Amino acid sequence: MGFWDIFVVALMPVLKVLIITGIGLVLALDCVNLLGPNARHYLNELVFYVFSPALVCSYLAETITLESLEELWFMPVNILLTFVIGSFLAWIVNIIARTPQHLRGLVMGCCAAGNLGNLLLIIIPAICDESDSPFGDSSTCTTNGDTYTSLSMSIGVIYIWSYVYVIIRISANKGTGTSDENGSSIKSSGQTSETRAESTTEPLLHSITLEEGSDPVDSSITEPEGKETFLQRIRKKAKMRTCGIDLRMLLTPITIAAIIGFVIGIVSPIRDVLIGDDAPLRFIESSIYLVGEALIPSQTLIVGANLLRGLRRSEVSVVMILGIVLVKYIAMPIIGVGVVKAASHFGLVGSDPLFQFVLMLQFALPPAMSVGTITQLFGAGEAECSVVMLWTYAMAAFSLTLWSTFFIWLVA
Repeated sequence: MGFWDIFVVALMPVLKVLIITGIGLVLALDCVNLLGPNARHYLNELVFYVFSPALVCSYLAETITLESLEELWFMPVNILLTFVIGSFLAWIVNIIARTPQHLRGLVMGCCAAGNLGNLLLIIIPAICDESDSPFGDSSTCTTNGDTYTSLSMSIGVIYIWSYVYVIIRISANKGTGTSDENGSSIKSSGQTSETRAESTTEPLLHSITLEEGSDPVDSSITEPEGKETFLQRIRKKAKMRTCGIDLRMLLTPITIAAIIGFVIGIVSPIRDVLIGDDAPLRFIESSIYLVGEALIPSQTLIVGANLLRGLRRSEVSVVMILGIVLVKYIAMPIIGVGVVKAASHFGLVGSDPLFQFVLMLQFALPPAMSVGTITQLFGAGEAECSVVMLWTYAMAAFSLTLWSTFFIWLVA
């Protein structure tokens, strides 16, 4: 394939993302108001609790086997490297931009966590469906692509809610100088609960309860003052060793669905009953997949609607935005090429060009939308996050196309 052919293949999925995102932005305008705060809230709940788990579970159940796990083991390592390298580069950005304390976690989250979910679910199938796709037969390419994107989404969710959640919480606490006994930042009295509810962009706000002034570790045990039970000491030590990570953050619906999908795919008797044209209960998997197909358009519409908030706020450092853009779209992709090529040289990733393409693309994706949700949880940097999302996703239209073209040429 020539350069122009590769460029067109890489451009098609980005144009689809832009069109659907633009529709979401228009639907969120006050004059239309079909995706206002309440509509986004309820659609977010459907995406998070229904569509995403259904798609991840059906994809993993159909495509994951013990043999494929042996081939895909490097992907969790690759995603971990994107978080580690992105955090280090974000630390440099914070120093150069003199980022305020309460926004440093936001910068680290945006640089570390990429949109490993819905963008890949659009880009990979679109490339596979192209007649000139460099990744071979459309059916095989789509099947393998579904496996890679489902695993990417599942691993990404775990990393985001076990790492980005913690660093943004710590940053918010240091910025405000106050925290409750759970380590969660206490919002200032000037911000009402109504304002917070209207800014909700993802349903996790309703699945997490931050009770100010109460400690769930001690709430179930009442002892005389000055005394501490053995069970309390054990719980406190466990809390310290996990660095305050709320394990409920890891058990999101997507994570649970991923576990179920892994079990179905790996355990042969269960797989034979549910998966395949001759499976007696194949209608169950087909129904779940049908529900999950609503994820891609719904989540992309929400992305566009949420970006509208960024148009209405501009109180954010230009240097900070420029630093995040340079990290996400120049430094990280270049490093990603080096990482994947080194892994390929040492025989860690196999010879599948599509797998190598996905690994490289994970270094070039815009920030995860879940970062916005986490900033809302602690009331630190919500408006700034909207501005960052607006500019990074606008730049992604050009960056993703160019890097996808280069990655395809490199692996194919």
